[in-house]
Amino acid sequence: MKGMGNMGNMMKQMQKMQKKMMKAQDELHEMTFEASAGGGMVTITANGKKEITDIKIEEEVVDPDDIEMLQDLILAATNDVLKQIDDKTAQTMGQFTKGLPGGMF
Repeated sequence: MKGMGNMGNMMKQMQKMQKKMMKAQDELHEMTFEASAGGGMVTITANGKKEITDIKIEEEVVDPDDIEMLQDLILAATNDVLKQIDDKTAQTMGQFTKGLPGGMF
C-alpha cells in the first residue's frame, strides 16, 4: 500500500504543474508582441495567440510603383513578430517540460 501514497503524491504534483502550465499559457496569450521593418515603416502587433491585432504602415512607404517593397516589409515584420511569440512560448512553456522524456508533451 505504500506505493499508492507515492502515486497519489505524484498525481497531486502533476495536477499542480498542470495548473501552473495553464496559468502560464493564459498569461502568454494576454501578452502583446510588436515588430517593425524598414526602420519602423511597417509595424505589426500581435497577441500571444498569434493573432495579428494591429498593422501600422507609414504613408511614405506606400508607393504604387513599388508594391513589392511594401509586401516585403509586411512579411518581414509579420515573420519577426511570430518568431518573438514562438521564442517566448518556448521559453515560458519549456520550464514545464524540462527533464521529461521526449514525446510526453
